[in-house]
Amino acid sequence: MSDVPESEDRRPSAIVASRGTLRPLVRLAAPVVTEQLLAMMVMLVDVFLVGRYLGGDDALAAIGLMAYTMWLLTSVFEFISIGTTAIVARCIGAGERDEAARIANQSLLIGVVVAAVVWLGGGWIADDFVALLQLEGTAAALAVRYLDYIWPVMPMMMIERVGIACLRASGNMVIVFLVMSIVNVVNVVVSAVYATGWAGFPALGWDGVAIGTAAAHVVGGLLLLALLGRGYDGLKITREIFRPDLPRIRRILRIGVPGGVDVLSVIGCHLIFLSLINGLGTAAAAAHNVAVRLESMAFLPGAGIAVAATTLTGQFLGAGDRRRASRALLVACLVGSAVLAGVGFVFWFGGYQLASTFVSAGEQEVARQAAALLKIAAYAMVPLALQMILTGGLRGAGDTRWPLFFSLIGLLGLRIPLAYVLSAPGLGNLGVEGAWWAMLIDLSVRCGLIVWRFRHGGWQRVRV
Repeated sequence: MSDVPESEDRRPSAIVASRGTLRPLVRLAAPVVTEQLLAMMVMLVDVFLVGRYLGGDDALAAIGLMAYTMWLLTSVFEFISIGTTAIVARCIGAGERDEAARIANQSLLIGVVVAAVVWLGGGWIADDFVALLQLEGTAAALAVRYLDYIWPVMPMMMIERVGIACLRASGNMVIVFLVMSIVNVVNVVVSAVYATGWAGFPALGWDGVAIGTAAAHVVGGLLLLALLGRGYDGLKITREIFRPDLPRIRRILRIGVPGGVDVLSVIGCHLIFLSLINGLGTAAAAAHNVAVRLESMAFLPGAGIAVAATTLTGQFLGAGDRRRASRALLVACLVGSAVLAGVGFVFWFGGYQLASTFVSAGEQEVARQAAALLKIAAYAMVPLALQMILTGGLRGAGDTRWPLFFSLIGLLGLRIPLAYVLSAPGLGNLGVEGAWWAMLIDLSVRCGLIVWRFRHGGWQRVRV
């Protein structure tokens, strides 16, 4: 007997039934922003542990590369989670909860296949991957050792990404927040204990930081598997609907593949960008890493608001309410711009004090360089907010092709060539600061393009 009822469960979405747009935005965004701030704390703790206890530019440069690498590895599953989010949100908004459950099952089925491929093939390319990004010597060896701990937990990372996408699309931000809070606490505690040898545990140094990350993903995957296995708000893994369903798989991939390619192209270009910076020397790479980790103070809250915008847009369009979908995106942009503008103010006036916290006493030149980069980042905060939130909204609508096009224009057409010109000796000769000026130009142009698409209104008519 199937665990999914024969008759369609058409209970109205609490979000659609609510009044206005600000209140549901805050209700959705608050747990996500808090969750993202906890994730930021984990990243900052990693930098603190490496900078204070492991010491040296090599370890800082390696942990910087690992930040990008973990972003890449978790984003391998974005072409599943983006399609899942758009369709599940539409189904929930339309009251089609049984269909949402079927989409969730098919998404996990696709994820199993992708995780298996990455798990089996990833370990063979670690050395070549690190070498491709121009990290050398001790820093490169540390990066490869870190990856040795991460490849085995890829299936758990898949369950995390796809499970979170399903729950967020249905509006269950609080349960995701609780799960990820546990994950982040595990990451911080295990990394700190094993990196430093605190409380009598073995002091494993760099390996301890990697073990903490791997352990956290295992815990997250198991918790989400338990939630979806038991069933949460109608989203349940069942044997009857876990079998391959090609029409639904095609539906997920039709929306998700352009969005996933967008995310992976963004990350790929960021890795090329990082390789340019690594080519400027270990000190430049270390300063870039510290500044990027601090910049996450802006990126992660902005991403949290973007997640809320994605859910609101999908559910309102599923309910046939284009006016509320558009208004929700406008409100999200106003809130996100205000938050990120405040962070930019902190970066401009307190960048050096922030950077100094994460380096040892003998690395103050790295802190000064990072502070200069944070001043450039201060100019980018409002364009970053608009670009992130509107992209999230368009993905929630299933409009994933235009953001991909804009990303290719900004990253391949502007950021990479300008970073090379502005940073290279004998050309712009601005070093790592030139690369960050290129980043600012790219974000500003992409912001203008995504605002144009929002005003055009074609995203409201996309069929998922």
